[in-house]
Amino acid sequence: MAVQQKTKARRTTKNKRLKKKEARPAVEKKATTKGERTMRKDAWKLAYVPYPFSTAGTDVSPTKSSLVRKDGSVVGQTDLCVSCAIADTCELQKPIAGVWHCNDYQPKKVEEIVEQKKAGVYDNVRMQFEKAANLMDLDSDIRKILLSTQNEIVVHFPVVMDNGRLEIFTGYRVQHNNALGPYKGGLRFHPAVDIDEVKALATWMTWKSAIANIPFGGAKGGIQCDPFKYSPYELQRITRRFTVALGNNIGPEYDIPAPDVNTNAQIMAWILDTYLLTVPPQDRQRCMHVVTGKPIEAGGSLGRGKATGQGVVFTIEEWAKDNDFNLKGATYTIQGFGNVGSWAARLLKPHGSKLIAVEDVTGAIANPKGIDPDELTEYVEKQRGVAGYPKAEAIDHDTFIKTKTDIFIPAALENQITAETAPILDVKLVAEGANGPTNTDGDRILREKGIDVIPDILCNAGGVIVSYFEWLQNKRSEFWELEEVDEKLHKKMVDAYERVRDTAKEFDTDWRTAAYIVALRHLEIVYKERGIFP
Repeated sequence: MAVQQKTKARRTTKNKRLKKKEARPAVEKKATTKGERTMRKDAWKLAYVPYPFSTAGTDVSPTKSSLVRKDGSVVGQTDLCVSCAIADTCELQKPIAGVWHCNDYQPKKVEEIVEQKKAGVYDNVRMQFEKAANLMDLDSDIRKILLSTQNEIVVHFPVVMDNGRLEIFTGYRVQHNNALGPYKGGLRFHPAVDIDEVKALATWMTWKSAIANIPFGGAKGGIQCDPFKYSPYELQRITRRFTVALGNNIGPEYDIPAPDVNTNAQIMAWILDTYLLTVPPQDRQRCMHVVTGKPIEAGGSLGRGKATGQGVVFTIEEWAKDNDFNLKGATYTIQGFGNVGSWAARLLKPHGSKLIAVEDVTGAIANPKGIDPDELTEYVEKQRGVAGYPKAEAIDHDTFIKTKTDIFIPAALENQITAETAPILDVKLVAEGANGPTNTDGDRILREKGIDVIPDILCNAGGVIVSYFEWLQNKRSEFWELEEVDEKLHKKMVDAYERVRDTAKEFDTDWRTAAYIVALRHLEIVYKERGIFP
C-alpha cells in the first residue's frame, strides 16, 4: 500500500510539471546555457582548427581545440566552432570527425584555413619548379619524374613516457629523388610537421644537392611533436623508436638523415646507436655514415655545427663583392636564432657588421646600437629564446619586419615573407638561411621593390655540403682539420654562387629561378645519359 501511494504521488507531481510547461507562452528557441559562449569583439576573425595545425610552436594540448587568427596565431583554447565565431552562441550537437560542432558548422571554412597552411609550402615548390622548367624548356618526361616523389613513408609508433603512460607519435620520411646519389636530408621535431611540408623540404634537398654538385639526392623527415614538452629520456626513447620504425628505409648508402629544426648532434647519436644495433656486429664500423651531424667524438666532422650559417655568410660575402658593398658597419636583422641564425650572426661579427634586431618564437628584440651575437647566443642557450634579453628592448612582429636594415636573414620556418610582410620590408638583401621562407607572392613583391635575394637552395646549402664531407670522412676512416673543412666548403659555396649568378644573366631572370635552372639542368643531363628503364 505504501509503495502504491508513493507511485501515485510521483505521477501527480509529473502531471503538474507538464501542465505548467504547456501553459507557458511560445518563445523562440535559444541555445542552452551550456552551449552559450561569449566571444571577443574580434570573434569574426576566429575559427576552429583541429590540432596540430593551429598549434605550431605553442604549448597547446592536443586533446583541445584552439582559437586561431587568420594568420594562424593561437589566442586561446576552447571548444567553439566556426559558427560560434559568427553567431555568438553555440549548441554543440553534431559530431564531425570525432569533434562535436553546432548544426550550422561549415566544414569548408575549416578546410580553407588548414589548406592555406599546408598548401602554401608545397605549392610554392611546384610553382617555382614550373617557372624554371618553362624558362629552360625542361624535357617533358624528366619534368614528370622530378615533379613526383619516389617514396613517402608514414609511421605511427608507441612510446612509454616517464610517468608510465603511453603516447602514439607520427613520423615521416619522404624520399624525393636519388638520381645523383643516396637520399639526403634532415629530420625535424615540430608540432606542425606533416606530409606536405616534408614533401616540399625533400624536393628542395634534391635541388640543393644538384646546385652544390655533390652526389646526394633529396629527402626529409620528422616527427609531429613539440620536443620541449618531453624530458631528455623521453626524447631519447622517441628518437630510438622512430629509428626502429623507419627500419631499412634509412641506410649509409641509401638514405642519410641529419639534424634540422629542433634536432641536434645528440639526436643523431641516438639514431646512429640504434641503427648500428640492427646490423651484424662485424658490419657496424662500415655503417658509421648512416647519419651526419653527429657529435665529433661519435664520428662527426669539425665545422658541421656552423656549416649552414657559414654557408649563408660565404654567399653574403660574394654578394657584397659583386655589389661593391662594404660589410663593415652594415646592419642586419635575423629571424630565428637557433643553429643557423646564431652562427650567421657570430660569423658576421668579425666583418664589423651590426646586428640590430632578432626575432624567434618567444618574441622580438631590437637595439639600434647593436646586439652582441656571442652574448645573445649564451642567453638563448639558457633561456630558450631571445625574449627578455636585457641589452635590447622588446618589439612586436610588425616593428621587427619594418626595421630598416641592409641585410635580412630569415632563419626560422617557411612562409615568413609573404604578400603581407614583403611590402613593409626595408632592406637591400634577403639571405635565406631557412628553407622556403619566401612564398611566391612575397618573391614577386621583393623583385618589384628591387630587393636582392640569395635563394634558400643556394644560401643554406652549407649544411648538406659539410654533411657530405662528414659522410666521406666516415667512409674513408679519415678525420679532417677545421681549416680543410672550411676551405673545401668555401670553394663549393663560391662555385655554386657563381653558377647561379651566371645562369641568372644567361636567362635574364631572378636568382631563385636561376638556382632552379642550375639544379634542373644537372638532373636533366643525368637522366638523359642514363636513360629510363625499361
